[in-house]
Amino acid sequence: MAKQVSSTRMELLRIKQKTKLAQKGHSLLKKKRDALMMELFKIAKNMADVRPKIYENIKSGRQSIITAQAMGGPLEVKTIGDSAGEMPELNIIYESVGGVKLPKINFDRAKMGKIEYGVVMTSSSIDNCVDKFERIKEDMLLLIQTEETIKRLAQEVIKTKRRVNSLEHILIPDLQKTQKVIKAKLEEAERENFFRLKMVKKKSERKAKVGKKSKR
Repeated sequence: MAKQVSSTRMELLRIKQKTKLAQKGHSLLKKKRDALMMELFKIAKNMADVRPKIYENIKSGRQSIITAQAMGGPLEVKTIGDSAGEMPELNIIYESVGGVKLPKINFDRAKMGKIEYGVVMTSSSIDNCVDKFERIKEDMLLLIQTEETIKRLAQEVIKTKRRVNSLEHILIPDLQKTQKVIKAKLEEAERENFFRLKMVKKKSERKAKVGKKSKR
């Protein structure tokens, strides 16, 4: 970069201003990176809690199906399962966090594929089975939302880290090096100009002395 700029005071001022902007941008990006990483770790921790919960509910749900079949018979369990409604339409909105659009799934829990059946003629084991799988469906949606959020945050963290590293290790050092080169050339030019003026002054003084002698 230093070879592509002119060694003038205006250019030096421009490079200084550009360096300040780069340093300010570097500071802001570091703060953004740190904030995104904190958010990422927090959400990842929540997901670590959601996964075991889903697995445990599925395991427990399977056991509850076996119990329900033993208590009410396979046909009754199948009939109740077939009565499950369709999944409601999901409304996905996006919330901006640090400039990253994060998904949020909204749905009507009252219409969450609710299984409609008469509870009078059913056993508590079937009710328990239905409740478990209702919770599993909600947890699965939460897991999908969380995984997509983590994916988007991780991508932005990587992108921001690259920009931070580029500014810190390439652009800013290059600008600072350019400043030093321009300063050195300007100082050299000033020294040369000083010596040139000094020589001109000496020549003028010599001529003045010679003129005085010739008049005598």
